[in-house]
Amino acid sequence: MKKVIILITLVFTQISIAQSNESVHLWPNNVPNEIEPKQEHEISDNKKNKVIRYSKVTNPDFLVFEPIKSIRSRAAIIVCPGGAYNVLSTNLEGSEVAQWFNSLGYMAFVLNYRVPQKQLGALNDIQRAIRIIRNDAEKYNIDPDKIGVIGFSAGGSLVARASTQFTIESYDKTDEADKLSCRPDFSMLVYPAYLDHGENNTLTPEITVTKDTPPFFIFGSATDVKYRHSCTVMAAALYENNVPVDVHIIQEGGHGFGLRPGNKAAKMWPLLAEDWLEKILE
Repeated sequence: MKKVIILITLVFTQISIAQSNESVHLWPNNVPNEIEPKQEHEISDNKKNKVIRYSKVTNPDFLVFEPIKSIRSRAAIIVCPGGAYNVLSTNLEGSEVAQWFNSLGYMAFVLNYRVPQKQLGALNDIQRAIRIIRNDAEKYNIDPDKIGVIGFSAGGSLVARASTQFTIESYDKTDEADKLSCRPDFSMLVYPAYLDHGENNTLTPEITVTKDTPPFFIFGSATDVKYRHSCTVMAAALYENNVPVDVHIIQEGGHGFGLRPGNKAAKMWPLLAEDWLEKILE
């Protein structure tokens, strides 16, 4: 009976957390590089593997996930779901990951960037989100110099772009927050995609790594046949520019596993990521 009561309590706690997440829209007026009007996020009819997918986002926002216990190192992580830039796997690679970060004591924000196929808009959105969160660091009780990003699949592509294009003004300034830096302080890629679109599977040309690129954590699997080179070419570019990087490529795992049980890779990356975060944030 005690176990049942605990389980019910946990379920209601999770529901309460899900219902109380603050939504912060990124653009108070016009959305840059967007021709469609603002509207509620559209949910796809595809519910395969119990994944909730946003199939259309025109009014991008981020959801705030606060840890129950005190914030570790006062660091925060912006979570970027994947979905081939066509959809956003908003629970598998969004809220579930944010709640895991919360369990470690970190503040987390899930970014609902623009889809489908709005890569420039997505870059606008992540740059703007970093600036808003940095501007509101006191409100969220976080260190403005410890704001990181994590991306899965296409979200990993977006994180790599944001982590190497922070000197590019991809949109016109709208307010005081836009005067702040949009450079992430650390970056994490889990089974990233689209980073090997250069000639002969080399690094995608728009991703230019320099000595100012933030430190990276990269995780993938050898059985992720379609996207596995994204991990290696990004890691090589970071090595060549003396940017700190921890890269882990395990044999089995495939793609799109998130934190779901039953996959060894899904069990391994959080352990490695937790250890890496403790080291870089100490």
